[in-house]
Order: sequence, then C-alpha cells, then structure tokens
Amino acid sequence: MSDMGIKGIGNNIQAIFDSKEITKKNDAENSFSEMLKGSIDKVNTLQKESDQAVQDLLSGKDQNLHQVMIAVEKANLSFQLMMQVKNKVVGAYEEMMRTQV
Repeated sequence: MSDMGIKGIGNNIQAIFDSKEITKKNDAENSFSEMLKGSIDKVNTLQKESDQAVQDLLSGKDQNLHQVMIAVEKANLSFQLMMQVKNKVVGAYEEMMRTQV
C-alpha cells in the first residue's frame, strides 16, 4: 500500500466558512433589503406623481383625464401590493413566533 497520509479537516472547514457562500448570503440579505427599500421608494414616487397629476388637473393645466386616472390607479395598485406583501411578512413572522422549538 502507498502511504497516502491523512490530512486534518480543520483547514478545510475554515475554507468553507471563508467561501463565497457566506458572502452570497450576506449579499442576498443586502439585496433583499435594498429591493424592499427600492420598492417602497417606487410606491412613494407613484403616489407623488399621482398627487401631482391630480393637482395639475384641478388647477386647470393641460392634463388628460385618462392619464390622471391611470396615474391614480397605478399608485393605488402599487400601494395595495405593498400592503399585501407587508401582511404576508407579518403573518410569516407571527407563524414563526407560534412555532415551538
């Protein structure tokens, strides 16, 4: 038999912890929070655009009523979607808190 020797696993385990998988997880968490913040900012922007379109229509500026209604509905739908996502996240959190370990 050849003398293959047995190598310790200590260095290999450290290499696993130093690997890209841990970094990817942190990047995924950052990207999720960035995505969430970006989505909230987008909803806010749509709300502001909707408010501005309504103000322009009421002040008599040349505004197409259909475009105003579309802007209002976009803002409304995006807000409703954001609230549903919030409800799902809160529901998942509550379910985790009820889970017995």
